[in-house]
Amino acid sequence: MQNQHSFDRHDSGTLYLVPTPIGNLDDMTMRAVKVLQSVDLIAAEDTRNTQKLLNHFDITTKQLSFHEHNTQQRIPELIAKLRDGLSIAQVSDAGMPSISDPGKELVQAAIAAALPVVPLPGANAATTALIASGLAPQPFMFYGFLPRKASEQKAVLAALALQEQTVIFYESPYRLAKTLTAIQAVFGERQATLARELTKLHEEFIRGTLSELATWAQESARGEFVVMVAGAKPQAPAISDQPLAAQVAQRVAAGEKPTAAIKAVAKANGLRRQDVYNAYHGLEETS
Repeated sequence: MQNQHSFDRHDSGTLYLVPTPIGNLDDMTMRAVKVLQSVDLIAAEDTRNTQKLLNHFDITTKQLSFHEHNTQQRIPELIAKLRDGLSIAQVSDAGMPSISDPGKELVQAAIAAALPVVPLPGANAATTALIASGLAPQPFMFYGFLPRKASEQKAVLAALALQEQTVIFYESPYRLAKTLTAIQAVFGERQATLARELTKLHEEFIRGTLSELATWAQESARGEFVVMVAGAKPQAPAISDQPLAAQVAQRVAAGEKPTAAIKAVAKANGLRRQDVYNAYHGLEETS
């Protein structure tokens, strides 16, 4: 058990987790600016990107790069500096550190070393988008980026399809249409909202069904997206009422082999195995 009193006097330095604007620089808090000015070092995901922010607020604190490719190298160095009494602010390029960005490994290492970790509130794309989505804002589940491998993605979506809360994903414009189509294939048709360019001049919200949004994304996707999908209805239908692909995917996610899952779903629905196979793999039967 560990009990941290964040603002007691410590023999070590403190690791501050500082959110940065997701678009509009005016969203930087006064406290965040003061912390970045007062710490001994800033651990930044991209020092070039963070330097623009520092210049805007006349912050002269020294930076050190800390990103997904040098995590293991940097962590011992940063922990040693904290133990020596230096305070460090950890920032990502935009938004909250550790939320689909680097940071969690350093936090875990600092906690394991009994060093104080102090989070600051601030900009976050997921919750900013959610409150204007028109979907139920609570409860919600933040997932982030889905796996790119089709089989892994399908297994994750099969598990999420049963969740009754709004589910939030992040996605790039290059994969948006494909991802929306994949979600619709497993979840069935649901209401969803896309948010892009949050807090920037061209901020946009697109609301509709998953299939409508997938069609829109084929022509109009630009910028980074927050994807929000309505949760399953509270009284979940019997498995036989769910899309065939979802039935198979749920069995596969539970550990069944695809062939066995297809056979079981075909039997449960009174269908040919080939029909279920085609539905699961998104194939059209040819005669």
